[in-house]
Order: sequence, then C-alpha cells, then structure tokens
Amino acid sequence: MATTTSTPPDTGLKRNVGFIGLIWASTGSIIGSGWLFGSQAALQTAGPAAIISWLIGGVAILVLALTHAELGGMFPIAGGTARFPHIAFGGVAGASFGWFSWLQAATVAPIEVEAMLKYAQHWKWAQGWLHTVTVNGSTQQLLTGSGIAVACVLMAVLTAINLFSVRVLANTNSAATWWKVAIPLLVIIVLAFSGLHGSNFGAGGGFAPAGAQGVLAAVSTSGIIFSLLGFEQADQLAGESSNPKRDIPRAVIGSVIIGVVIYLLLQLVFLLALRPAAVAGHWASADFTKFTGPFADIAMAAGITWLAVVIYIDAVISPGGTGLIYVTATSRVSYGLSRNGYFPKAFEWTTKSGVPWFGLIVAFVIGCACFAPFPSWQSLVSLITSASVLMYAGAPLALGAFRKRIPDIERPYTLPAASVLSPLAFIVANLIILWTGWTTDWKLGVAILIGVVVIVLNRVFGGNKAVQPRWDWKAAQWLLPYLIGMGLIVFLSDFGPLKHPWFPLWWDILVTAVFSVIIYYWAINSASSREEILRTAEDVREVEESNVVEPVMH
Repeated sequence: MATTTSTPPDTGLKRNVGFIGLIWASTGSIIGSGWLFGSQAALQTAGPAAIISWLIGGVAILVLALTHAELGGMFPIAGGTARFPHIAFGGVAGASFGWFSWLQAATVAPIEVEAMLKYAQHWKWAQGWLHTVTVNGSTQQLLTGSGIAVACVLMAVLTAINLFSVRVLANTNSAATWWKVAIPLLVIIVLAFSGLHGSNFGAGGGFAPAGAQGVLAAVSTSGIIFSLLGFEQADQLAGESSNPKRDIPRAVIGSVIIGVVIYLLLQLVFLLALRPAAVAGHWASADFTKFTGPFADIAMAAGITWLAVVIYIDAVISPGGTGLIYVTATSRVSYGLSRNGYFPKAFEWTTKSGVPWFGLIVAFVIGCACFAPFPSWQSLVSLITSASVLMYAGAPLALGAFRKRIPDIERPYTLPAASVLSPLAFIVANLIILWTGWTTDWKLGVAILIGVVVIVLNRVFGGNKAVQPRWDWKAAQWLLPYLIGMGLIVFLSDFGPLKHPWFPLWWDILVTAVFSVIIYYWAINSASSREEILRTAEDVREVEESNVVEPVMH
C-alpha cells in the first residue's frame, strides 16, 4: 500500500556528509576527461568566441542544476535524475527517462576510449588508429578500421575488469579527484608563464568567424556541456548531507562555478599559448585542429617536455578510470530498469560476487557499436550531450509536478522563484538539444526508437513477469508530442539540414522557448495524482534498499 504521509519515506541514510564532501563529489565529476579536447573543439567551432560559449554553457548548466537541488533533497535516491520523472509521471515517462539515462551512461565509456586513442597518436606505433579528414571545411580525426578494433579491445578490458570486480580505480575516488583537478590547474599555470600570443584573438578569420550560430553550436557539439556535466553528484548525496538546506545549493552552485572558471582558463591558455603559425588560415581547419594531444602538443612546442609527459599520463589514467566507472554504472542502471520491470529479467543476472554480468555484456556490445556511426571524439560528444540534456529535462518537469501535487512534502532545500526557474531550466535543456543540430539529433531519435522497441517487446513477450509497472499513459500524454515536436523544430531550424530553414537563427530560439513552455505546463497539469506519486515514491524506496547504483564521475 502506498503511504499517505506528508513526508517522504525514511531512507535510513546517515547524515554525515558535509559541504566539502558534497562540493568535491560534484567538482570531481565536472573536471573530467573533457578538458583534454574541449578547448580545441570549441576553438575550432567558434574561434576565440568560444570563451562566450563556455559562459553560456555555464549559465545553462547552473539553471539545470538548481532544479536538481530541490529534488535531491526531497527524494535522496541514487540515479535520481532519471527516476524523478518516474515518480511524477508514472511508468511511461519512467521507462523513457530511464532509457535516456542508460543511453547516456552507455555512451560515456566509448568516448573515454576514443580520448585515450587520440592522445596515443603521440606514439608512432599507434598512429594508424586514426586518420585526418576534412568535412565541410572542418578538420576531424576519425577512427580507422584498426582503430575501431583496438577501441573494442579496450572496451573488452574495461568490461573484464568490471566482470571480475577488480575495481581499483573506482575505489580511489578521492585520489582520482585530486589528480583530475590538479593536472588541469598545473597546465594552466605552466602554460600561462610559457609565453602567450595576444594576436591570436584576431587570427584565423576573426574573433567569431561563424557568428552567433558558431558560438551556440559550440555549446553542444564541442564538449562544453559534456565537460560541465556531473553537478548532480551532490544531489545524489542529499540523503547523507548533514545540512542539505544550506549545503546542497552551495555545493551545486560552487562546483559549477569552479568548473566554469577552470574551463574558461583552459580555453584562454589554449588560445593564447598556440604559436601564430598554428592558427593561420581559418579556425575550422588551422594546424592546431590536427593536434592529436592538444595541450601536450602545445607543451612540446614550448619545450616543456615534462609537462607533456604528465599530460600523456593523465590521458590514460583519467579516461581509463572514468570509462571503468561508467561501464559499472551502465550495468547498474540496466539492473535497476529491470527491477522496475522495464528491461528483461536477464539484466538482473549476477555473478557470485553480485556483478550484473548480462548488463555488462550488453554495455560492451553497445559501446563497440558506437564507434561506427561516431568515429570521432567530437561526434560522440554531441550524442552524449543530447542524451544527457534530454535526461536532465525531466527534472524541471518533475519539480513543477511536485510543487503542484505534493506542495506540503518536506523539502530540505526549496528553490527560490521555482515558478520561473523551473520552466526556464526546461527551455534551456531544449535549446541545448536545438544547438546540437540535426546531424546528431536524428541519430538520437533512432536510439530512442530502439529503446521503445526494447521496452515494448519486453512487455509483449513477458521478458520480466516478476514486475508489472504501472503504465500511466494519461500522466505522460505530453511525452510523444514533446519528442516529435523537438525533432521537427531542429529539422526546420537554422541547425537543421534545410538550405532555407523555416526558423532562421533567433526565430528558432523563440519557437523552442514557446514550445517548451507549452509542454512544461501540459506536463505538470497531467502529472500523476498525489496518492500515486507517494505510492511510487514508496515503491522506489523499496527498490533502492535492494539495488545499489554506483556513483559516477566523468
């Protein structure tokens, strides 16, 4: 029976995590492998105006993060980002956002493997793994056939380590966080004193060669949003916070600010430390775009060999450790989806040591499959960004639904001006999807359809007879129009394939904002009833007690 109390179910968690623990968890997740290539990719897309792109990305992530702060305090559950919509809108929305969560987690390990291979081009024996091509005037480095084979081998290694539960890196999160933050700071300081070239601001076709469209596109496609993801780790620890009302918003806001400052400094140093010859011509195809190890190549050119060595070491440790953790997380997410009845029972098959081996094998297969349609780091970043933001988009909808349906529930942290910030967060999420562009978004659409097929077939053929989730179609009536509508807007926009778009730049932003507001209020007025929300929250708590999802850092 569902509880009808006015407070969320007692999770039994010990509230002993302070502010430092919370902000360090989020900061360690934000400062990840994205720093190795984000500055290069953003400069290639937007020119020196990439600095503006980082600021836009920072504000966008901060708005999204604030909505998570309230939700994390209300329902301190692992993987809350994907599960808040399940509580607010029932099984249809829960299955959909659960799939978005799994898709996001499953595609992170492949991108970390691609990062390792790209930096490995420093060694002659690895130079056949990638080749340089020019697409629409932009230089890209794609995996070759042998590169894909090596990438699959590395994926197999990550899977095998998880399978045998030898997870040294995953158990040294504190040391890994110190390393991941220290190395970028070291690079900033050393390169800043190595000699900077202020003339680079006006080189390569000017400050903003692609105009506003290039600045906005860089937010989604160059690794900016990808790099800033991870703020939600403080939310995941909300149930263990000693003072959630004070510390969670401070940790969320503080970690995003720290991340934006570090990435901005990295972008500035990368731009100014480049030798003038490396930026001659156009930003999209200048010599620096051919760097396989961007910061290491700059350090080598400046004669700072020891720094290049440190960066090459980091290019193995950080992506490898992150890939290891995300392979773990992917199998745990699929395990949880099976426990909720959305995935076949096979995803709950575990080894004697409790490792969900079937989920690991599937994650390995999907990871390897990503290398074919997304053979470059930047192209896979675009997919992950869209999948992540689509997952995050459910949070402001859930917040609005909870404010309407269960206003009296205890909230350790209450978001000020939620009636404005919550729909604004939903608009921001959809703008990021818009800026990602049709080339990536149609592939995301295919991935979503695959998820629908998996969930429907599981339902039709009884792949999980032990659990029968509540399929609340009425509460999720807005979901299909939302997904189709966003696809159409992107297709008809300036970021779509049309030579004469229906919605040129700025108009497409307005259309997206208006559409987002319509979907937002449609969703919160269609949400499950108070009783159903409280019952689902109780069910989630019961699943939580018997299902562990690992914390994740990227």
